[in-house]
Amino acid sequence: MNVLLLLLLSVLQGVTELFPVSSLGHTLLVPALFGVHLDKHTPALLPFLVSLHLGTAMALLWYFRARWMAVAQGFFGTLRGRSSDDGQLAWGLIVGTIPAGLVGLWLEKPLEHLFHDLRIVALALMVNGIVLWLGGRQREDDAPQGGPQRLTLVQAALVGVAQIGALIPGFSRSGLTMIAGSRVGLSRKDAAEFSFLLGTPIILAAGVLELPKLLHDHAQLATAALGGLLTFIAAYLSVRFLMRYFEGHGRLASFGIYCIVAGALCLGWFALHPIQS
Repeated sequence: MNVLLLLLLSVLQGVTELFPVSSLGHTLLVPALFGVHLDKHTPALLPFLVSLHLGTAMALLWYFRARWMAVAQGFFGTLRGRSSDDGQLAWGLIVGTIPAGLVGLWLEKPLEHLFHDLRIVALALMVNGIVLWLGGRQREDDAPQGGPQRLTLVQAALVGVAQIGALIPGFSRSGLTMIAGSRVGLSRKDAAEFSFLLGTPIILAAGVLELPKLLHDHAQLATAALGGLLTFIAAYLSVRFLMRYFEGHGRLASFGIYCIVAGALCLGWFALHPIQS
């Protein structure tokens, strides 16, 4: 794989998987703007993308390592009949992961057709931007100052349902879940944290399920390892920035404006430079 393309895809994955701007949409659109068209059936591509997902998941696990330890202890505590906020959060993460997982398995083949028309991806990115802009317009004095003492399973399920929209390339998983989290009563910071925690098992599973293919492709192992490392660094810096951003006065509306503009520019570019199928 070309070194510049490797660097581009690695940084794109690490940043856009966590920023509410759609990692899949950017992975499809940005290379195409430079005349590079990714063929998802290329044997060398899958192991590389697997490593990028693993790099992102490892960054999230490392950044929230103390939180994950507490959640794990809380989960096993509930199995022994001990109730706690961390135990409730653990079950919330399990419940929240189910909707997108089931729908993703059910609609995997139909959704694949959306990958081939980048105009649809660009349009979806614009719609994602509108959703972020509308969802991020919540006035400061109306924003919750803190999350509930315990995230209920119903609230977690509602946030989990929001992840289903991200199965469409161009829609952001983190953006949709942050909006849903704020709507069920979480502060911006708590909504961002729950979004990242909720996304970790899905991102990790995307890599682990294909891990055997990566391990058997020794020719691509070095490239995949480098890509994973670069993505880990980009993802770690991204989540560190975003948590500080949402601790302050950061809003999703800013990312919404970016998505609207970026999607419109991509649509215009593809209209002037038709992509050969």
